Amino acid sequence: MKKNQLLYFFLRLPIAVSLLGHGLVRLPKLSTFSNWMVETMEKSFLPKVLVIPFSYALPILEAIIGLLLLIGFKTKYTIYAGLVLMSILILGSSSIENWGAIEAQLLHSFYLFALLYVLERDSFKIKEIV
Repeated sequence: MKKNQLLYFFLRLPIAVSLLGHGLVRLPKLSTFSNWMVETMEKSFLPKVLVIPFSYALPILEAIIGLLLLIGFKTKYTIYAGLVLMSILILGSSSIENWGAIEAQLLHSFYLFALLYVLERDSFKIKEIV
């Protein structure tokens, strides 16, 4: 691994571990997490018919995106997926006025954007795993 690839790996590492960790801790208690999310979103304008499947998919998506970022597989598309996921989470948090959660989601979004910016500029001459 070249110096620049190693540097970009360590730049990806915190957000990858955060997303992977979010997903992995929720997977063993998926139905409990889903019930909590459905209950939390009851006052939202979002229909329960959308919240339920999303609550089951979220931990899986977080774990997959985190793992893909960790190993550097299709990094650009993984970052796009992460940004879309954060946008959906921000919409949900906004719908119940959970401003504290939005701060964390925005922080994740800005971090993902910074990774994408560095990757797009190719300032590190990064060769990612295809």
